[in-house]
Amino acid sequence: MPTAFALLGPTASGKSALALRLAEKHPLEIVSVDSAQVYRGMDIGTAKPGVIERARVPHHLIDLVDPNERYSAGQFRSDAIRVILEILGREKIPLLVGGTMLYYRTLVAGLDALPQANQKTREEIGVEAQRRGWPALHADLARVDPRAAARIMPNDAQRIQRALEVYRISGTAISSLQRGASEPLPFSIRGHALVPERAELHRRIEQRFDAMLRAGLIDELRQLKEKYPLDAELPSMRAVGYRQAWSFLAGEIDEKALREQGLAATRQLAKRQVTWLRSLPGLEPASTLAGALTPA
Repeated sequence: MPTAFALLGPTASGKSALALRLAEKHPLEIVSVDSAQVYRGMDIGTAKPGVIERARVPHHLIDLVDPNERYSAGQFRSDAIRVILEILGREKIPLLVGGTMLYYRTLVAGLDALPQANQKTREEIGVEAQRRGWPALHADLARVDPRAAARIMPNDAQRIQRALEVYRISGTAISSLQRGASEPLPFSIRGHALVPERAELHRRIEQRFDAMLRAGLIDELRQLKEKYPLDAELPSMRAVGYRQAWSFLAGEIDEKALREQGLAATRQLAKRQVTWLRSLPGLEPASTLAGALTPA
């Protein structure tokens, strides 16, 4: 069975730079595993590879949808399988690179046997959230599905909404339905994790967030709002950095608070990503990836 490789890690851990260095010595094509880089125009705040990087190494699953649209883990699985098979057909090595662990888990373990989204139910939950707040809805979720509530943060609007939606549609807890019911992959995946020391990771996060602000994150969001019908509850606008920039443009916070809240949210994201990594079976250290890419 052919093999694809994965390089996973928290935000700002240096995954992309390592992947580009590896591509200088191996016939790689990179498959993005990033739920924010799928959105067109969201370049600065997602640290999306630029024209030079994409010219050096082919990149896939970037710029797939507009930021006012939605893109699911199920769509990612389908797209990733197609792209990986195409890369293998060109006799190149697929290297999955990113930090959206839900996408990676869905690709490896399969899609959950969950009901399709119901727009009416979602809107009803959204109205409740505006009236009562997401923490209150998280408490509702804890009563009907304590296992799901235990792994979802009280302000994680997207996941609270989906969990409640599934329960209201099916009458069954989402945690009971998540059993990976997809067809097996037509290739194997060998995963590697890149996790810097905590202090070093926080230093990298601060450097990168400040660089994003200098590069024009606020102006980028302002232009996106002019081009697309956006609102603060879209998945794209809940991405770290964009969420805080939205609050700044709305006059809710000043520039100092934007930076402080953006850094705090990015550190929290990195912590969740590391927790995910520790839960994924079979990952090898990133230091072994170069050797794994070299034919025996």
